[in-house]
Amino acid sequence: MTIRFDGRVAIVTGAGNGLGRSHALALAARGAKVVVNDLGGARDGTGSSSAAAQEVVKQIKAKGGEAIANGANVADFEQVQAMVKDAMAAWGRVDILINNAGILRDKSFSKMDMADFKLVMDVHLMGAAYCCKAVWEIMKEQTYGRIVMTSSSSGLYGNFGQSNYSAAKLAVVGLMNSLAQEGEKYNVRVNSLAPAALTRMTEDIIPDPRAAAVMQPEPVSAGVLALCAEDAPNKFILCAGAGGYASAHLYETRGIYLPVAQQTPEAVVENWARLDDPKGEERLSGALKQTEKFIGYALAAQTSKS
Repeated sequence: MTIRFDGRVAIVTGAGNGLGRSHALALAARGAKVVVNDLGGARDGTGSSSAAAQEVVKQIKAKGGEAIANGANVADFEQVQAMVKDAMAAWGRVDILINNAGILRDKSFSKMDMADFKLVMDVHLMGAAYCCKAVWEIMKEQTYGRIVMTSSSSGLYGNFGQSNYSAAKLAVVGLMNSLAQEGEKYNVRVNSLAPAALTRMTEDIIPDPRAAAVMQPEPVSAGVLALCAEDAPNKFILCAGAGGYASAHLYETRGIYLPVAQQTPEAVVENWARLDDPKGEERLSGALKQTEKFIGYALAAQTSKS
């Protein structure tokens, strides 16, 4: 099996450098027409320049591909809508969206300005939401779409000094969870990537000196293209870095039922080990599955009394 994207149109945000650049080049190499979006700012989001995006477009065209540069700020919905209109004007469809654009404003929570917290949320979470919204009806009408959110191990597991980034990166997984359900009947599949690569975003965050030799962006892009393929999964979190690939999942324990007389905080604490027992834990397909489980426990307890 060879994965190709001939005839497909992809938008990659933050594609001027690092992971986004690698994603854009990899898609183009396999036949996709690519909107190379990049505001061209610094790592903290300040400034702007079209040079990096234009250079990626130049590389794609030099190899016989098709691409256009776009400097939209993903945190501005009007600019995002204009970007999607440009893609539609050029090629008449949008098949793939990779939400890769991001910034960092790291500080411990005690020292963090709330304006920096909000800005990181705006770029990562609202930027992803705006881009998804701008392509959503197009993909539904086509009955085809592949969307990738860029999450992070910082979002999944936490990282000191990155409360804003961590919050945003877990939030996009929540966005994926719902959009994957809403898009399923239209063949719009939504997945998440938790990448590990040495780029300008991470060069002073990853302390391991061995990283430079193995943590290039290209192995991550291989995973991204798998999430964009025609046979892509849905609602999947792919972790990728340095040639390693894994999946991440949320699990919920079977839990316990406490009768009415024992539904007290003291009883919850007393039963902590039981409710936290991993035996029989499962992945729930949606929020209502948890509700159904708890209702089932309560009704079973009532039935056993009668």
